[in-house]
Amino acid sequence: MTDVLPALQHARCFIIAEVGLAHDGSLGLAHAFIDEVARNGADAVKFQTHIAAAESTLAEPFRVKFSRQDATRYGYWKRMEFTEEQWRGLADHARERGLVFLSSPFSREAVDLLARVGMTMWKIASGEVSNAPLLDAVVATGRPVLLSSGMSGIEELDRAVKRVRRAGVPIAVMQCTTAYPCPAERIGLNMIPVFRERYGCFVGLSDHSGTIYPGIAAAALGNDVLEVHVTMSRGMFGPDVPASVTMEELQRLVEGVRFVERMRAHPVDKDAIVREMAPLRAIFTKSIVARESLSAGTVLTEAHLAAKKPGTGIPAERLLDLVGRRLRRGVAADVPIQEDDLDAT
Repeated sequence: MTDVLPALQHARCFIIAEVGLAHDGSLGLAHAFIDEVARNGADAVKFQTHIAAAESTLAEPFRVKFSRQDATRYGYWKRMEFTEEQWRGLADHARERGLVFLSSPFSREAVDLLARVGMTMWKIASGEVSNAPLLDAVVATGRPVLLSSGMSGIEELDRAVKRVRRAGVPIAVMQCTTAYPCPAERIGLNMIPVFRERYGCFVGLSDHSGTIYPGIAAAALGNDVLEVHVTMSRGMFGPDVPASVTMEELQRLVEGVRFVERMRAHPVDKDAIVREMAPLRAIFTKSIVARESLSAGTVLTEAHLAAKKPGTGIPAERLLDLVGRRLRRGVAADVPIQEDDLDAT
């Protein structure tokens, strides 16, 4: 993936804003999503390419019956279709805005269409991991594959990864839980290091929580790829809205991920930091002072002493060391006691 995702070589998470079908069949809205995704800092915009006759039948049930407009799931897919020319226009628009254009195929016909449009890489949706003909068509293009794991157990993932690797195609395996929205208890961040160790590849998170938190947490684990669903607002129509982040949240998510990356890229030498803070230490720490004016010859007791700012004298941690010492000269109240105010021990 080095030619396609150079960011992965520089500890920079590749952030994908998943529009999916949030455009609800409107080409104009699909283009508007591209502009908003670019404006709010993601690296890529992703759609879904459905060709009803190639992937569905009239018997396909709705996952959630959400539409008053579509009598069947097949009809919904049909209404979501764009022409090849329209897909090409979306891809060109994304590239003009500095985004990587992605769309998940759900049939061999969709793979062929998108290959003609030009795909930088392929995102395989959870339900297609076991679809060997589709996977073979994708890897035949030689482009990298982002493999979602939402509906796959480890054995199925093993087979899919092996199939992709057999073709010599780079791969990233993405933790995903197919729930809309996905609760915190099922996000599965623990699988990110598991996939990295098991497959020795780039790893990612495809998040359906509808929040920015899992993505930021994944960044702290060194996540390579992050995908989140996006919506223009919580009031939009569509089945994925509850599992999506708004554009304002996308911007905060990107900022949060980049902040975490800067933290990870700059490990701290604690002692060096403390040395740099010497002027601040003098302000915030405390010195040993006389509680009241003390005359020369006073043998110090704990009652004579207090710890007060600034930290320009004997450090407060040494207060008990001064008990029993004799003053060689008088010290005024609230004045830091210095070593040369004391008789030699």
